[in-house]
Amino acid sequence: MPAEDSGSILAARLDTLFRTSRPGDRRWTNDEVAEEIKRDNPGLRVSGTYLSALRTGKRVRPSPELQVALARFFGVSPAYFIDPDYADRVDSQLAVLDEFRQAGVRAVALRSIGLPPESLEMITAVLDQIREQRGLPPVRE
Repeated sequence: MPAEDSGSILAARLDTLFRTSRPGDRRWTNDEVAEEIKRDNPGLRVSGTYLSALRTGKRVRPSPELQVALARFFGVSPAYFIDPDYADRVDSQLAVLDEFRQAGVRAVALRSIGLPPESLEMITAVLDQIREQRGLPPVRE
């Protein structure tokens, strides 16, 4: 497979992982992922700029070590980047998880319609406490 084709496939798959992995219901930034990977792999050279170039296909040949680190970070096998059948199965699973996540958010939103502002403030406070207990970052409005 030509490097350009494998690069565009890698770009699409990596971008899918970034779009579907949502800590605290927000998307990872390239810089955050690079920092987390460097923390777990101090000898690995990676930056947010480089991850951006991989996601857009401007760079197409990450080291095998970086591919393994990215797979580990996103909780998939390194095969995700090279095996189309495995990637399709993972993408299907990620799509289902995303639907469940969206359904949960919708369910909470529907239940809050029509409540007075003080009730919404109480609900927000409870959600903030749960987030804190789970070690999730605070929501910035």
